[in-house]
Amino acid sequence: MEEMIERHTIAVLVDNEPGVLARVIGLFSGRGYNIESLTVAEVDNASHLSRITLVTSGTRMIVEQIKAQLDRLVPVHRVRDLTDEGPRVERELALIKVAGTGERRIEALRLADIFKADVVDATLTSFIFELTGTTQQVEEFIGLMSQLGLVETSRTGVLAMSKGPAGF
Repeated sequence: MEEMIERHTIAVLVDNEPGVLARVIGLFSGRGYNIESLTVAEVDNASHLSRITLVTSGTRMIVEQIKAQLDRLVPVHRVRDLTDEGPRVERELALIKVAGTGERRIEALRLADIFKADVVDATLTSFIFELTGTTQQVEEFIGLMSQLGLVETSRTGVLAMSKGPAGF
């Protein structure tokens, strides 16, 4: 029986110091694991702590190995599998540049309104939209814009937090 590939969102609290991200990425690349999404930011200036949020896929055994190996890295304070912990909020920010005139321009603006995307730059021939939502919402919007003159996209990657009062 073949094991199912699962997608997991993992949050890692680490020391904010040079080389930490390289060590985390090295753990993945050295073992042939893929990172689908990666975001990093300092979350506690006084304690010099950063939060790494990454999305990866693998069998249950692979995901457990990833978490165990991350937990063994010296600058890591805590590893949380937000997928296993239950309900969570996940969001991604994207900037999407669309070029077009006439009906295509009108349709792009109409769809942006439906998706609640903000126009953050506009010229006579193009727009840059800002969209915050789930990865699926971002991908759907990009798919629609690709039919209307998509020029370029830039995405933050997934940010996630478990629901409820508990924190890191």
